[in-house]
Amino acid sequence: MRAFLILFPAILMAQTPPPATKAAPAAKSATPASTAAKTAAKSAKSKSATPAAAPGALTTDDQKTIYALGLSMAQQLSQMGITPAEYAIIKQALNDSAAGKPALELNAWQPKFPAFAQARSAKMAAAEKVKAKAFLDAASAEPGATRASSGLVYRELAAGTGPSPKSTDRVRVNYRGTLINGTEFDSSYKRNMPAEFPLNGVIPCWTEGVQKMKVGGKSKLVCPSGIAYGDQGRPSIPPGATLVFEIELLAILP
Repeated sequence: MRAFLILFPAILMAQTPPPATKAAPAAKSATPASTAAKTAAKSAKSKSATPAAAPGALTTDDQKTIYALGLSMAQQLSQMGITPAEYAIIKQALNDSAAGKPALELNAWQPKFPAFAQARSAKMAAAEKVKAKAFLDAASAEPGATRASSGLVYRELAAGTGPSPKSTDRVRVNYRGTLINGTEFDSSYKRNMPAEFPLNGVIPCWTEGVQKMKVGGKSKLVCPSGIAYGDQGRPSIPPGATLVFEIELLAILP
């Protein structure tokens, strides 16, 4: 949460858009005395106007980088459950800042950021845990599933024939991670690159669950937030989220 709070103001300022280019007011509001005057006004406007890029067109690296900044900001704001109406306030702030006419003094309100973010995160985490309870109960009732005292729900999908790793081993795996609504937030398959890591250097759910596997096997881990990313969450992972992983144990590394 602390890293989020430090980064958020910087990203907010970094993404302040330049003032929009507006058509000359006279050409928009004047009432020509005749059809000829109206035609002349249109002609002058068409010659002087600078064509704008189509909305959503990202043709340069700078445009794509700025768009990525927007995505990063949106990911961080999602950790606080910002509503559509609140996004409208944020857009207003960006426009006011670009125009040099902010509606309030930033320094007076910036100290409120930590308490606001923590309260929103806690509210989201509580809601996620309520939603996850039925999911965890259903997952533990699946054929072959076991539920550990930690809350981990483990189910073997395909048996392996090799050894099982210890918590101190490095392993190579392929995996796919989703939220309980099926939204995928990470996948080594999509990157076409298996992941390698020390088993005691990942979330507790993985440390516990992968030790139950044998090389060559595939398993499903359902991880309550307490053994995943807790009440803080991560970009693309809501606070308090229960996570679902399908993992293939490819190798135990030397």
